Amino acid sequence: QVQLVESGGGLVQAGGSLRLSCAASGRTFSSVPIGWFRQAPGKERELIARINWYGSLTNYADSVKGRFTISRDNAKNTVYLQMNSLKPEDTAVYYCARGSNYYSTKLDDFDSWGQGTQVTVSS
Repeated sequence: QVQLVESGGGLVQAGGSLRLSCAASGRTFSSVPIGWFRQAPGKERELIARINWYGSLTNYADSVKGRFTISRDNAKNTVYLQMNSLKPEDTAVYYCARGSNYYSTKLDDFDSWGQGTQVTVSS
């Protein structure tokens, strides 16, 4: 079983950057795809980035494409989300989760959710 813990959130001005980390425990981490999600108040949780087990495949939602970069270091059991050019609309709680496979996009295809980390972007 994989347990995930997010960190790195905070308050940042528009145009700024943050790097989120998703630290995992469990021997199977390096063999699983990971997704980053976010949920803004009053909105549904949305998948914004995903990465395959090796780090060779990534995919992004249109809303973050070109600004966010997902990566992983399996030796450190960690997946990262580098967020640049942040906008107020990026304000949300960010979560990472394990996907059943790289092509998983539905929430039901993910488990081992972390507790989330708050990102607030001020204008």
